[in-house]
Amino acid sequence: MKRSLAHIDYKEDTEALAKFAKASGHSTRIAILKHLENQSCCFTGDLVDILPISQSTVSQHLKELKNAGLIQGELKPQKIKYCINQENWKIAKLLFQQFFD
Repeated sequence: MKRSLAHIDYKEDTEALAKFAKASGHSTRIAILKHLENQSCCFTGDLVDILPISQSTVSQHLKELKNAGLIQGELKPQKIKYCINQENWKIAKLLFQQFFD
């Protein structure tokens, strides 16, 4: 989703908002996003250490967030480093703010 924050398109914006809302609609995913927002990046194992769920479940939640474009992953040998997708994070914040205003 490459576009400026100033660009307003009803269909595009409502679809993006729905995608972001769906991806963040689970308490574990919210916890992951909050953690990543306060970190530059982290590995799956770091999240497994702080969340009371299995590695496979953490990976499943990371996949949902990545598919929605809220996070991005970078493959490091035998590990994936995750961080917030800053461009889409700004768009998501703006869309949620507009929705609640």
